[in-house]
Amino acid sequence: MKVYQINVVCGNGSTGRIAADLSRAIHKNGGKCRIGYGRGDSPEDIDSFKVGNKVDLYLHALLTRITDRHGLYSRRNTQKLITDICDFGPDIIHLHNIHGYFLNYEMLFRFLYEYGKPVVWTMHDCWAFTGHCAHYESVGCNQWKRSCAHCSNLKAYPSSWNGRHVQENFFRKKKSFCSVNNLTIVTPSAWLHQQLCESFFCNYPRIIFHNGIDMKQFKPCPNDIKRQLKIGERKLILGVAGKWTRNKGLNDFITLRNMLNNEYIICLVGVSKKQSKELPPGIVGILNVKNTYELSEYYTAADVFLNLTYEDTFPTTNIEALACGTPVLTYQTGGSAESITPECGVVVNKGDLQTVVHLLYSTDWNSKSACRERAKIFQKEDCYRNYICLYQELERERY
Repeated sequence: MKVYQINVVCGNGSTGRIAADLSRAIHKNGGKCRIGYGRGDSPEDIDSFKVGNKVDLYLHALLTRITDRHGLYSRRNTQKLITDICDFGPDIIHLHNIHGYFLNYEMLFRFLYEYGKPVVWTMHDCWAFTGHCAHYESVGCNQWKRSCAHCSNLKAYPSSWNGRHVQENFFRKKKSFCSVNNLTIVTPSAWLHQQLCESFFCNYPRIIFHNGIDMKQFKPCPNDIKRQLKIGERKLILGVAGKWTRNKGLNDFITLRNMLNNEYIICLVGVSKKQSKELPPGIVGILNVKNTYELSEYYTAADVFLNLTYEDTFPTTNIEALACGTPVLTYQTGGSAESITPECGVVVNKGDLQTVVHLLYSTDWNSKSACRERAKIFQKEDCYRNYICLYQELERERY
């Protein structure tokens, strides 16, 4: 079996790691895989094809800012990608994030229609069925169920200064994406699965495969994080994000700090240099960690992992924390609550910091074994086995 994956990144970022790990799983099972990607670098052990360069990305991004026609540029690079797909000759084409300023989705889907082989599309966000944004929860928008028109979320990725083409984008996506009949959609959460039921993808087969993690890397480990942070015996609240924004809960963490007593210290991993300098006393900012082992040290040291996101599909940070034996307190956002049970965490309404404070003060967070047990459900080996079984099923249906 030969599988060609397409994703904006390869080997880095959450979706890039998923694509690379899946490629390794395919090879381990006797198949072949190649990944077409647009940004950053690829691991040396991955067969990959990079689409375009930084100049192409910046030009596509600039044109998106001006016109809001994201995903409708990069024609030359898309043709190169199509040529590479044909040279590889895959039995199945597996899409991930096809947004990110690196290809032309109309050209790609015309090719997929003509190529005629099964297509699997893992949707990691909502971009495919909106007229603009990748997430809409933070603004409470439901226009995508009918037809996006007057967008109140233009500043959200992919950011634009021009909202005149939102409705046009919606119908161009619908026409392109619904032109391929042999399409199977995978969602990492039941929440996104439900959103698709109400979108123009409602008639396509949909499967839920939760994202997985490597429990050999994420596990309780000896550490001296509290000594390094000089917090003594105080309780440590941890937050982790690839990029801290208002929608990731940064402002709520700052507000929460003012509501808590000095018994608690907040540590935010992933802040920028500028953000680190602006954090108030009582919040420690960590710019980055060296590797997953160091990140596991932070998870293990924390008394509770706090996820105050306002938009998310299925955050793997929750599972990483559980795998390290740390309970999770999260907002009821997207699929964030789907990894949590009463034995290993608590879910509260978005923005309800009063309840967060009450729970921090009143809850016994000594549930390390229950957290670790819960995380076993989300082992990455099971996730990739599901994909390989799906590929095999699609292959059988062809014959």
